[in-house]
Formats: sequence, structure tokens, C-alpha cells
Amino acid sequence: MDDSRTIERTAAAWLARREGGDWSTQDQQALDAWLAGSTAHRVALLRLQAAWNEAARLKALAAGLAPGSVPGRGQWAGWAASGAPRPEPAMADKAPPPAPGHAVPDLRAVSFARRRAASHPARWPRALAAAFVLAVAGGLGWGAWQLGGQQEAAYASAVGEVVEVALADGSKATLSSDSQLQVRMDRGERHLALLRGEAFFEVAHDAGRPFVVEADGHRAVAVGTRYAVRRDPDTLRVVVTEGRVRLDSAAGGRNRPVSLLPAGSVATVGRNGVLVRSLPPEEAARYVEWRSGFLVFDDAPLAQAAAEFNRFNTRRLELADPAVAELRIGGNFRWSGLDAFVGLLEQGFPVRAERHPDRIVLHSR
Repeated sequence: MDDSRTIERTAAAWLARREGGDWSTQDQQALDAWLAGSTAHRVALLRLQAAWNEAARLKALAAGLAPGSVPGRGQWAGWAASGAPRPEPAMADKAPPPAPGHAVPDLRAVSFARRRAASHPARWPRALAAAFVLAVAGGLGWGAWQLGGQQEAAYASAVGEVVEVALADGSKATLSSDSQLQVRMDRGERHLALLRGEAFFEVAHDAGRPFVVEADGHRAVAVGTRYAVRRDPDTLRVVVTEGRVRLDSAAGGRNRPVSLLPAGSVATVGRNGVLVRSLPPEEAARYVEWRSGFLVFDDAPLAQAAAEFNRFNTRRLELADPAVAELRIGGNFRWSGLDAFVGLLEQGFPVRAERHPDRIVLHSR
């Protein structure tokens, strides 16, 4: 399977060659074959084409062309195809005359004041959050307290929010959208309960105190590692990106199966037991790209992609018919960019979007 970065680089190379002007029938046939190889290839080229068009409009404005104009094919061929530094915008005496009614201001004498240095660290909100008491009555928030030598805390994130918190033992937890986590630490164990959603854990090494994440009757136990636990209505998923995790039942007992998950493991717990996939660690890490603001799909049905976007957005993505739901999607998408995702679907698939303030409904066409 192609790495997403490799796909993006290949798509960029194709786009640069095509826009360079020296484009033959054989080139087009080769590009068509590459696009037919994977949905992710098509999506990557569509995304880059959209960015190219927007950049072209900016280039046109800088050159004094009318708004909405795009420079002709081949104008950027030199720097785009060779990777050389992008040329500086043309000076006023070399640029085409501006269109009537669209005077271009002379910005060459404009200077910008030095930005005033902040008087506090850029990450102060996270440090300040550690001083707040738990919000009650179901409110979203954070809190920590000590009871008889135990350290307890609770964390929550809102829809469309990713929250990173520092735990008392030096570990870190990153909560995905609409997630809730309870933490209890004592001298014998570090116990965390994932009540809703998903969280990624960077566990501080402490051989004397196992780090236990409990969710839906199962426990993911680690000493020092990095892994994510996700709780869905019917399944539980554990993704290990570093180290090793022991997955067992919270009920314990000799008859309870135990799974040892090395780095690269993606374990799904359902009604039929535990299914473990072994991947290269860098591929397993794609499952937790939401920490960087991305959702990653590899030939996934659009129904699955819509469900993922709905986890991070209050504006819902709805599918009007089975034909739309079964379309296959691949690529990396910003979970905050729902409109851009729908726009790509309209460009590359037989899809028509019906937009409302609270939802977007996709129809087949």
C-alpha cells in the first residue's frame, strides 16, 4: 500500500508535468492508469488541483490581472517541474496593465512593525488548566484532587476539540473529539477509565505501577509505551504505536483470553472476540492522525468516512441513498474541513450535495 506522503508527491509531480505545457497523449494515458489504481490517487490529484487553481488566482492578482483570471498553462512550468525556488512577483513595469476598474495598489513601500513578544509562554492555557477544579453538573472541564493518598482527576473534550493533558505521573493523554476520561492513581496502579470517545496515551515508564486503561469491560495495560484506545457503541479498538500493551478482560479469571500487542498492532474487540492486525508502526500511526487534525482513509466506504467526520463536527454529513454510502474513499483530509471534503466529492464522484446550516446531505447523481 502506498504511503500517503508518497501519493501526494507523485500527484504533485503529475500536476507539474501536466501544467508545464509539454503534455502528450502517452502522458495522459499514464496519468489515467495511475488514477485508476486507487481512489487515494484521484483524491490527492483533485486536492492539489484545487490548491493550484487558488494559487493561480493569487498569482493573477499579483500580476495585475482581473479578479478571477488564471495565468495560462505553462506560466509556472519552470519552478514547478524543477523544484527550483519560486520566482518573485513581477515588478509594475514588467506586469501586464491592470484591467479597467481594477487598479492595483503599489505595495512596495509597505513595511510591517515588529511583532511584540508575548509576555507569557505560548502554551500557558494548558498549564493554567491544571489549576481548575472539576466542572460539575455535566459541564466540560478538568479537575484533580487527592483522597487518602490517591490522586484522582477527570477530563473531557467537546465536539470538534482535541485536548492534551499532563497526568500526575508524567504521562500524557490526548483526548479526541467528544471524549471523557477519569483517572485514579495510587502507589500500586495508574487506573484510567475511558467513558466515551478516544484517547491517545504517552505512558511514563514505571515498572512498579502498571498503566491501565479500562473501557467497556476490557483493560489495556502498559508500563511505558504509546497507544490509543477508542470506545464505539459496539466495538473497542486499541492501536499501539510504540512499546507493548496487554489487552485482557477487566473481569480477569483463568479462562479470560489475553492478547499481547506489540508496536504496529491494531486490535478490535467485538462480539466475536478480539481481531488483531499487525502493521508497520508508521501505518498503525495513521489511525491516530486526528491528533494532527487529519482523518486518514484507505479505500474506505463513504459511510465510514461520514461517520468519522461526524465525530468531529456539529454540522452533520448525511447520506441520502445506498449508492452514495458505498462509494470508496482514500486520502488524508482535515476533520475541520468538511466543506472542502464535500467539494472534492462533487468534483471526483457522482455526488450532489444539498447544503443546510446544520447538515450536508449527499445524493447520488
